[in-house]
Amino acid sequence: MAQGVARIGQDRYRTEIEVGGRAIVADEPPALGGQGAGFAPYDLLLASLGACTAITLRMYADRKGWPMESLEVGLRLHGVEERRIARTLTIAGLDEDQKARLADIAERTPVTLTLKNGLPIDTRLG
Repeated sequence: MAQGVARIGQDRYRTEIEVGGRAIVADEPPALGGQGAGFAPYDLLLASLGACTAITLRMYADRKGWPMESLEVGLRLHGVEERRIARTLTIAGLDEDQKARLADIAERTPVTLTLKNGLPIDTRLG
């Protein structure tokens, strides 16, 4: 399964992340004391959901032989104490029934289900 590491040093909030042999940078925006050198943590969460949604729906459309031209997954995080994600699918090339089916499938993508069901996290010292 997926495995990664995040490292932070003396740079204020800039975090080097390696997952699956690929590197990315996370940081907080200047308004929160960071340098804006990378994605903020919630940006990465939305990116994961968006990627999983787009890939899963593309796979489904391809498997069905549907002529989907493009798919855009718009995501917005709302709330502070009770957070919610609004997801908007903009699909070109399909009829309304096909679009409705993809919206239904979107509710059951792996990352969607993980977020909706919650995920236990076990923390220990190394």
